[in-house]
Amino acid sequence: MHGPDTAVDVHDLSRTFGSFIAVDKISLQVAKGEIFGFLGPNGAGKSTTIRMLCGLLMPTGGGGTVGGYDVRTEPEAVKNVIGYMSQKFSLYDDLTVEENINFFGGVYRVPRDKKESRKAWVLEMAGIGDKKSVLTGTLPTGFKQRLALGCAVLHEPPVLFLDEPTSGVDPLSRRSFWNLIREMAESGTTIFVTTHHMEEADYCDRLALIYKGRIIAEGAPMELRQHYMKRDILEIEADKTVEALEVLLREGVDNAIFGSTLHATVEDAETSARRIREVLESSGIAVERIEKVMPSLEDVFVTLIEAS
Repeated sequence: MHGPDTAVDVHDLSRTFGSFIAVDKISLQVAKGEIFGFLGPNGAGKSTTIRMLCGLLMPTGGGGTVGGYDVRTEPEAVKNVIGYMSQKFSLYDDLTVEENINFFGGVYRVPRDKKESRKAWVLEMAGIGDKKSVLTGTLPTGFKQRLALGCAVLHEPPVLFLDEPTSGVDPLSRRSFWNLIREMAESGTTIFVTTHHMEEADYCDRLALIYKGRIIAEGAPMELRQHYMKRDILEIEADKTVEALEVLLREGVDNAIFGSTLHATVEDAETSARRIREVLESSGIAVERIEKVMPSLEDVFVTLIEAS
């Protein structure tokens, strides 16, 4: 995927800090209008990659383009065609809502004749039209998040970088936020989003899973499930979840806590379900449910890490 329909094109991008390799020769392409998810645990290299792509940090190896501009030689031009929102929301708590919008309108050089219409759009999108004079620091987190998103796209950039944008946000606000992202992508904006919330992966068109600075898998969510999960996943609901986990681990069953249940990775679902039920019940643990389920992307990620 190269050429005029490519918004982000990265090849062998690397960044070291002394002897520490934060990003290790990653290559990826993102199409215009695509929601591209960059998933991995904290410390995997996600934020470092975004900072290089935003022209905020110089790569120590490789390179790439964003919106057609070179991240090494044209970082200022890159900044003009992107929006950027970090997990800290990049807002000034001691300014009012309107003052924040005015400030970012100046930073992003929004044309004078567009400033009022863009401000009105942000206030409406964020649902805070009646809170223009309220100090930003007093806003509930969900409203703050939407305001930060609005400020990041005041200048209507073709590419938007979101670095852990839903960190610390409640599930309802998180879902509402992703609805906004989908609307932006449908209108042509390219979205590059980092997250460690694996359940958010299904909101993305394509994903790259990053671990210890390296991309270990890439593709659409369903492709990743089908390609990398060769074994079955059993979801187990038991009355003593932690005790059940320990019993199964002692029996050599690969399993982990998944919400209020256990996910066990097995070769054959039907045979293993019977064995697991017998093992748990003989240990005095009541099994309420065992069933084969579609692997989550967290299951895929754990499988890939164990194989690496």
